[in-house]
Amino acid sequence: MTTRNRLVLNVYASELIGNDGRPLAAVHGLERAVPGLSMAWKVSKDGQLIALPKRDSWLAEAVALGEFPLVCNGDESYPVTIVGRHQLASESPGGQPQLQVHAKLPQDTAAVAVAADVLEQVAEGIRALWGLVAPGGVMEVIADQTGPKLYGPGKPPLGLPALKMPWNIRSPETPRHLGWLNYWSDAAAKAIGFPDPARDTELLSRARRTATGGWVVRLTDAPLDLDNPAHLDALKRAYERFPEIGGRSAP
Repeated sequence: MTTRNRLVLNVYASELIGNDGRPLAAVHGLERAVPGLSMAWKVSKDGQLIALPKRDSWLAEAVALGEFPLVCNGDESYPVTIVGRHQLASESPGGQPQLQVHAKLPQDTAAVAVAADVLEQVAEGIRALWGLVAPGGVMEVIADQTGPKLYGPGKPPLGLPALKMPWNIRSPETPRHLGWLNYWSDAAAKAIGFPDPARDTELLSRARRTATGGWVVRLTDAPLDLDNPAHLDALKRAYERFPEIGGRSAP
């Protein structure tokens, strides 16, 4: 299964500190969101699946050492993975180190149906500032939007706006880009000026509030498909509405 055929989740939170229970909360949230899912496997250095009968204690020990290692569901025909990645202060918005939580699920009917729950549960579990879910192909377009860099296209594709590199964005609360499903903490929503009842009627019709005061906002009913002119227009309208996203203007 290629990345283009998968839903990709990225959420961004403050760095891990000491005996941090957030990774375990994120994994538990993922399991709650996907019926029947058990993330009780790891992958060895040579690519072999290894069962984790005491997953919670194993993960807690790793987190105490400052790591959020990859765990998966152990099903090579239907792979679901989640892992945490450290981002240095020099690579992050506002010069503050961050934790990126990255997950992948197959893009099928069942996963699409629960994707908003997955994003909310993982983001709230890790106490994320912001995050998103998008098809793998959309993530490739986001990479091409982000610059400047020494490789890739000379300008953003599909008439989409250019986005700044993370270290050129002033605040960690400011989302770097948009996805199909978007998680904005209360702080992130305030940073971009959402919601404005006069301007956000359409977005609010596909948005819901979370238990912590954040938002899950869906740009299109079906997963974002940038070959669909209506979906591309929806994405362009959202970027126009929120110029702060991607560091394109000061809030």
